[in-house]
Amino acid sequence: MIKKIIPSLLSLILLLLTSGYLFAADANINIPLGIGQSEFNTVTEELGLSVAYVPLAPAENLGITGIDVGVEFTAVDIDEDLFRGVMSDPPGQLVFPRLHIQKGLPFGIDLGAIYSRVPNSNISLAGGEIKWAILTGTAATPALALRASYTRLIGISSLDLETFGADLSISKGILFLTPYAGIGQVLIKASSDLVGLEDTASKTRGFLGLKASLLPLSIVGEYDISEVSSFSLRLNISF
Repeated sequence: MIKKIIPSLLSLILLLLTSGYLFAADANINIPLGIGQSEFNTVTEELGLSVAYVPLAPAENLGITGIDVGVEFTAVDIDEDLFRGVMSDPPGQLVFPRLHIQKGLPFGIDLGAIYSRVPNSNISLAGGEIKWAILTGTAATPALALRASYTRLIGISSLDLETFGADLSISKGILFLTPYAGIGQVLIKASSDLVGLEDTASKTRGFLGLKASLLPLSIVGEYDISEVSSFSLRLNISF
């Protein structure tokens, strides 16, 4: 019964997340001719933080046989006045529904990949991560992990944008709950051949999260703190 219910539940959540009824605003992004360097920098740096990789996982590794497959969304507060120059009808928030998979490997390493498409927009993105649990954690001690991540914006013909991330995180399981926290740096690289502008910026970002495991399901919530803050929620099937 569970094997039939879980895929149906994930399909329903993904359908709801990608439904145009949930996202009424037109979120197409187009870099206009005549945009100045300062405005270009501000827009692309805020957009870069919005699409940067969201960990949504504790520091502890999944183990050699571990797999997490899930659907998630991230809601990002954006500056409507700032984005009015590149969007016809900017929303108060950008909401990114995503598919997310993580696989455990030997030596405390996890690999992850995500794909997202924002409804009613030309915004899509793909990315990946490699995480190494330098301390795997025990019943008495926390886990500690280093992560490297990458995302690339897809579908906006007037803008090339990619992010590179590195962070350090810590977590400690308590029964079926695992709180975690971390801090890292996001490098944003953006360019537009249309207007002949480019920008590179490095931003600090922290995050706090909580994973609740009720096998084979788990739910993860995370708050990311930077110049652009966001809240994310993820539902997984864990194997």
